[in-house]
Amino acid sequence: MLEIEIDGKKLTVPGGSTVMDAANSIGVHIPHFCYHKKLSIAANCRMCLVQVEKAPKPLPACATPVTDGMKVFTHSDQAVTAQKGVMEFLLINHPLDCPICDQGGECSLQDLAVGYGQTGSVYSEEKRVVANKDLGSLISTDMTRCIHCSRCVRFTEEIAGFQELGMANRGEFTEVMPFIGKTVNSEISGNVIDLCPVGALTSKPFRYSARTWELSRRKSVAAHDGLGSNLVVQVKNNKVMRVLPLENEAINECWLSDRDRYSYEALNSEERLTQPMLKQGGVWQTTDWQTALEYVANGLKQVIAEHGKDSVAAVASPNSTVEELFALRKVMAGLGVEAVQAFARNADFSVKTQGAQWLGQSLAELSQNESVLVIGSTLRKEQPLLAQRLRQSVKKGLALSLVNTHADDLLTKVVGQVVVRPDQLVEGVLQVVKAIVELKSVAAPAGINLDGVVVSDAARAIAQSFEGKTKAAVLLGNIAQYSARYAEVYAAASALAQLTGATLGVPAMAANSVGAQLIGADLGGNVFASGAAKKAYVFLGLEPEFDAHNGAQALAAAQQAEMVVVMSPFQSCAMDYADVILPVSPFSETSGSFVNMEGKVQSFNGVVRPLGETRPAWKVFRVLGNILGFNGFEYNSSEEIRDEALAGEISTRLNNALTNTVQVSAQSVQGLVRLGEVPLYQTDSLVRRAPSLQATSEAAVASTLRANSATLAKLSLCAGDKAIVKQGQGSAELIVAVDDGLVDDVIRAATSHPLTRNLGEMVGAVEVLKG
Repeated sequence: MLEIEIDGKKLTVPGGSTVMDAANSIGVHIPHFCYHKKLSIAANCRMCLVQVEKAPKPLPACATPVTDGMKVFTHSDQAVTAQKGVMEFLLINHPLDCPICDQGGECSLQDLAVGYGQTGSVYSEEKRVVANKDLGSLISTDMTRCIHCSRCVRFTEEIAGFQELGMANRGEFTEVMPFIGKTVNSEISGNVIDLCPVGALTSKPFRYSARTWELSRRKSVAAHDGLGSNLVVQVKNNKVMRVLPLENEAINECWLSDRDRYSYEALNSEERLTQPMLKQGGVWQTTDWQTALEYVANGLKQVIAEHGKDSVAAVASPNSTVEELFALRKVMAGLGVEAVQAFARNADFSVKTQGAQWLGQSLAELSQNESVLVIGSTLRKEQPLLAQRLRQSVKKGLALSLVNTHADDLLTKVVGQVVVRPDQLVEGVLQVVKAIVELKSVAAPAGINLDGVVVSDAARAIAQSFEGKTKAAVLLGNIAQYSARYAEVYAAASALAQLTGATLGVPAMAANSVGAQLIGADLGGNVFASGAAKKAYVFLGLEPEFDAHNGAQALAAAQQAEMVVVMSPFQSCAMDYADVILPVSPFSETSGSFVNMEGKVQSFNGVVRPLGETRPAWKVFRVLGNILGFNGFEYNSSEEIRDEALAGEISTRLNNALTNTVQVSAQSVQGLVRLGEVPLYQTDSLVRRAPSLQATSEAAVASTLRANSATLAKLSLCAGDKAIVKQGQGSAELIVAVDDGLVDDVIRAATSHPLTRNLGEMVGAVEVLKG
C-alpha cells in the first residue's frame, strides 16, 4: 500500500494504482475524456492534467502511477490553467451545433466546457470538416465533432475483440474511421455510443426523436439471452424511446449487447395487437376480454371432454416471466393438463438432472477459471456479453478451448478446437474424454464407451489444457442443448467434468430458461412431433414456425389442431392458424421476474402503460382461472405469484448432476447434413420485429447457405449462386456463401428464419440443388 495526498486529503492505495484511481476512491472528480475504467490507458486527451509536487509540469492523472508520499493538486492554479488550455484546443475545431446535436444534455464536452471553457475564441482560422462514415444501421456519425479520445477504437479492439475502428492521419487531420468499405458489425457495437463523450457517435434509431431531459428513466431487465443484463429504459409520452445499460458489475458490467439495446423498436411495431380477436366463420373480428376468455375456457373444456386431457398442450416462450409461466401451469393443472412446455427448440427431452440446469457457478466465478471448454456453441451470437467476459479472462491466462460444429472466430486465443459435423457432437466430446483418460491413465466413467473413437491433436491439446488446473469449467452451448442426442452430449460432458474436476455449466438459452425449469414448465416433451400432436394448443409469446426445433412440423401441428389460443403482443402469422388471439404485454408493460443463468432472481416493473387493451399475461391467467372456477387465483400483484412460484431457497434447486447413467458410444454417419442455428437477430418475437437489427450485416448473413469450398464444389455451387435446400416436405431458396470453418458435407442454413421456415429439424439430412 502506498500513501498519497490529494488536495490535502491523505489516503493509502494499492501499488500500481494511478492518480485517477486514487482520486476516484475518495470521490475527487478529475475532468477527463479518454479515460475509462474498462479500457486501456491512452492519455491522449490531456484533460486530466494535474499538478504533482516536485514535477516540472502538469501530469496526466490517468497515466501517472502513484508513488509513496506523492502530493497531488487537482484544482490548483497550475492544474486549472493546464486544463483550460487543453479545453481551448479541443474546442478549436468543434462545431457550434449543440442545439441540433443528439448528445446535447448528456455531453461530457458540453459539461466540462462550462467549467473550463473560455467565453470567447481567439482562433480565427477555418475550422476543419470531417466526412461522416457509414458504420451500419445502428450507429450514426457526425465525425466533425470527434475529439479523438480513442475510446471507440480501444473498445472495438479490447472489449469487442476485433479492431473495427482505427485512427488515421496525424495532427488536426486525424480521423476515426472503419476499414475502407466496412461497417461496424460487432454484436456489442452499440457500446461505442455510450463511450463517446461527444456527439460523434450516436444511436441511429434514436436520432432526432427526443431530448435527453424529456425522457423518464426506469430500470428493467433484458428479455433475450440468459445473462439478464440490467437496463435503463428511457420513456417519453408512454413510449419506449431508448434503452441503455444499467451498470451491474456482477452481471453485464457497464455493457449491453445490440440485441438488448435495439430490440425496443418492436415495442412500437405496427404489428402490435391492441384488442382481443376471435375468428368467426373464418373471419377475424375484434371482441372484448370477457367474451374472448369465455370462448377460451369453453373451447378448452370442450376439447378435453371430447379427446381427454392429454389432447391439450401449453407452449410458452422461455422469455416469459416466472409469474406468467407459473400462472399458465396453474391454469393447465386445473384443467388436468400436464403438457406445459417452454423449451420448444429442444429435440431431446430425456436428460434428467437432480435440479434445474444452470451455469454451475456465478458469472464472476466463471471469469476466474483457469480452463474453460465450450461445447456446441455459437458463443458470440448466443451470449454476446458472456463471450466478452471470457475474452477478458483469456488475457489474464484462461485456457479457452472448443468442441464445435464450426470454426467461427471467437476473437480471442484458443488452446484447441475440435470441429465436427453437427450430428457428431457426441463423438467430438468423446475425443476429449478419451484423450484425458489416456493422459491420466484412468478408466472411462460409467456408461462411456470409447471404442472406435479416434483422438485428434486438437483433442489432446484440450485435454492438456486441464492438467494442473484447480478451477475449470465445461459449458454446453445452444447447439448442444438443441441436439437430438443431447442426453449423450450431456453425459459425455459430465464425464469430462468428472475426470478433470471441472464444473459443468449450462448457459441458459433464453431470459428465463432456469426459471421455467424451477416452476416445472419443461414437461410434455415434443408436443409437435408426429403422433404427439395435440387437438388444442395454448401459445404464450411463442411463434411455432420460428420458435420450435422443427418449425414446419410445429406449424403443421398448429394448423391441424381444433383450437389454438395465441397470447402475444403481435398479430404475426398467428392469423393463419389461431382461433383466438389475446394481446398480452411484452416485458416493458408488465412486472415480473427472470432467473438468469447463474440462478439470480431479478424482478422488474413495467416501464410504460399497456398499449390499448393489452394486458399482462399473469392477469389474463388470473381471470381465466376465475372463469373456470379454480381456487387459488386471487392474486393482487405479480409479487404474490413470484413468492408462491419461487418459495424456498433457490440455490438448493439448481443441480446439473444426472439422476441416471446414460449410455454413450460413437456412431458413424454420412451424407449431407444441415447445421441450423438460431440467428442472433431471430431469437424471439421482439428482435424479429426490430427494423434496425434486421438491417445489419449479421441479419444478411443469416439468410445465406454456407458450406466449405470442397462441399460447394461437390454440389457444383459457387459463392453468389442460388441454391434450393430441401428437407422433409419443405424447401428454401438461399444465396450461397463460402464458409471454410465447416467440415465436409455440412451446410449452414439458419433456422427460425422467414426464408427457412418450411425446412425441418435444426440438424438433419438435407438435399441441395442449384437454383
